[in-house]
Amino acid sequence: MSASLSSRNRTALFAVCLASLMFGLEISSVPVILPTLERVLGGDFRQMQWVMNAYTIASTTVLMAAGALADRFGRRRVFLISGALFGASSVMCGLAGDVGMLILARALQGLSGGVLLICMLAILSHQFRDGRERGKAFAAWGVVFGLGLGFGPLIGGAIVALSDWTWVFLVHGPIAVLTLLLVIASVEESRDPQARRLDWGGMLSLSLAVLGFAFYLTQGDAMGFTGPLSLGVLAATVACLAIFIVVERRVNHPMFDFSVLRNRAFSGALLGSMGMNFSFWPLMVYLPIYFHGVLGLGELQSGIALLAYTLPALVFPPVGERLSLRYRPGLVIPAGLFTIGVGLLLMHWAAGAAAPGLWKVLPGALIAGIGLGITNTPVTNTTTGSVSPDRAGMASGLDMSARLISLAINIALMGLLLVRGVQSALQQLPASAAGNADLRGLAERIAAGDAGADPAAPLALAQGFGWITLYGGVSVCLVAFASLFVFGMAKTRRHAPVASCTG
Repeated sequence: MSASLSSRNRTALFAVCLASLMFGLEISSVPVILPTLERVLGGDFRQMQWVMNAYTIASTTVLMAAGALADRFGRRRVFLISGALFGASSVMCGLAGDVGMLILARALQGLSGGVLLICMLAILSHQFRDGRERGKAFAAWGVVFGLGLGFGPLIGGAIVALSDWTWVFLVHGPIAVLTLLLVIASVEESRDPQARRLDWGGMLSLSLAVLGFAFYLTQGDAMGFTGPLSLGVLAATVACLAIFIVVERRVNHPMFDFSVLRNRAFSGALLGSMGMNFSFWPLMVYLPIYFHGVLGLGELQSGIALLAYTLPALVFPPVGERLSLRYRPGLVIPAGLFTIGVGLLLMHWAAGAAAPGLWKVLPGALIAGIGLGITNTPVTNTTTGSVSPDRAGMASGLDMSARLISLAINIALMGLLLVRGVQSALQQLPASAAGNADLRGLAERIAAGDAGADPAAPLALAQGFGWITLYGGVSVCLVAFASLFVFGMAKTRRHAPVASCTG
């Protein structure tokens, strides 16, 4: 009996790991093929941003509701439904004939993927009751998820080089079918008889606020940031954010319990989550464009080069965990963020070099990846470990939401800075580029990886890349200072009662 149960658990773990691999690949394999998508589907730069952001914003939309859905209707059932939708939407992405259809399919992918992600964690928690087995299961899940994120650029580049871009998406169809069959054969159904009601008001208002701000940053340059339509979108975004705060303070079981932010250790770690997505992950969307447009690398070569950026993030988490146990997370998390900042600032220097080269960019990419690897595990452990066990699920949801929201906003913001940097470089050049009537349109084409749009394209793109690496490096360092300050306040607060007693 125990051997049979062990076999079922191994099958369930394999199925959940396959699902985590799919989710990770759909985040990291797509950036490297964006120049190909722009060329083949005839999309523009803003549409390429939405190919990424449709996935992240949609995932954020359902992230906090997914747990309540799984608790109420059954974790296995919701996993099967979301897995089937993820596979179907992946096939839709591969069959998309234009960018608009691809963006819609990516949004459906994100919705189903967000639910799938939460169900994975719930299934592992229920399927593996023994603490030691559960720890091993979550460790295996984390490794596979990391492999999907780390090797995604290489896999995406290899698929395009050896076959066709459509298979970056179509490959998930058969993987999803296999995953669902394994889940049916091995996973036990589980529910929470005291499942809470969905916080529809909080979920919708937050999603609209994130969507509105990303739309403002992405489309504002074309519409005019101070134009009536742009200001209307911004006003609606602020209104949705205000509604979200009011709703979360009034409902009995809020999606975001703001009282947890009074926990300084939790808040310091949450800043770490945001810092990684202010800098490291959104830059990965634009690194392949730099490799392609400035350094002249193909998709496969870009994927290989990106390993310097992503592989250290897989190798160094154990180092971060050991450092955290020895020196406490309040020092390790800010130090990891500072390391990311140093890496991005080195990449900024490389982008401004008189003769740009791959070997000038890779040291900064490597250091940034090391910083992420050091930061990620202490952040995850601290956000869940600094609250009571009954609030760990909510804390984990807050952490993941902070990551995805920061990622969505900074993909849009870095895109804006990239275009502005390219446009600024073109304005400083004589003749063809500076005399172009549609300078912004030319800048957007260059920023999308169309290096053949103008002879000045590589130089202009290098300056734009310099702008976004400077923004990423400075912003993550500022977040690191803020995290260090908040953690310091937590330490002071722990000592405050002693001081008051002696007084």
